[in-house]
Amino acid sequence: MDVRGRNHVTVTGRAGGPAVMLAHGFGCDQNLWRLVAPTLERDFTVVLFDHVGSGNSSLSAWDPERYGSLDGYVDDVLELCRELALGPVTFVGHSVSAMMGVLAAAREPGAFAGLVLLAPSPCFVDDPGTGYRGGFSAADIEELLDSLDANYLGWSGAMAPVIMGNPERPELGEELTNSFCRTDPDIARVFARVTFLSDNRADLARVEVPTLVAQCSSDAIAPPEVGAFVHAQIPASRLVTLNATGHCPQLSAPRETAAAIAAFAGARVDVQGG
Repeated sequence: MDVRGRNHVTVTGRAGGPAVMLAHGFGCDQNLWRLVAPTLERDFTVVLFDHVGSGNSSLSAWDPERYGSLDGYVDDVLELCRELALGPVTFVGHSVSAMMGVLAAAREPGAFAGLVLLAPSPCFVDDPGTGYRGGFSAADIEELLDSLDANYLGWSGAMAPVIMGNPERPELGEELTNSFCRTDPDIARVFARVTFLSDNRADLARVEVPTLVAQCSSDAIAPPEVGAFVHAQIPASRLVTLNATGHCPQLSAPRETAAAIAAFAGARVDVQGG
């Protein structure tokens, strides 16, 4: 299958400019970048795509075995990089896609000029034995997944506003709810387990490309301790705390988010002499 069609790839922005690839998180699609992309398009070639099973991707390509772990998504990202042949890209991964970027860059570092890990979490589950705080106990995650299995639409309506934060702007929570509800429940159940049960803490030290860890000042899904942990584990990474609140700053604070991405990606170009 043609990978461009499979992942509903959209390429916009400045032709010949350095490439920035934007990857969405669980229950979302490339539409969540619509407020960020126009700023980036002035200086960069912007690559948008939908993970298989999300948005306008080819649902016929979805396979529960291939996409039962992050590896299937990582394979897709690397296939897209090769197919588009835009040179090393700055990969911007939101939420679970941040760890896809980590794994992809560890596997093929030459494909990436840098990583932007936006609201990342290498492990959502607390690990009392090591003192790691992911934000959720094992019982919390089990309850979350049981609730999702029992009533996905009801779960979406309850959880999306919590994930989005910004209760004074209910339209943001409504948009995320609608995005969740457009996802096939069977696919969402598999992707949720990949998202909330993966543990990629040990993979962070394998990243050798320049990395920006961008966390939000308040995030119910990825608390500040998680961003600090990611920063500490990735050699030569940089940590920035956005003024944005909630788990989806590309919607709640698109200008700040776009500015952070552009500054980092632009610095990569300067370093490479592009």
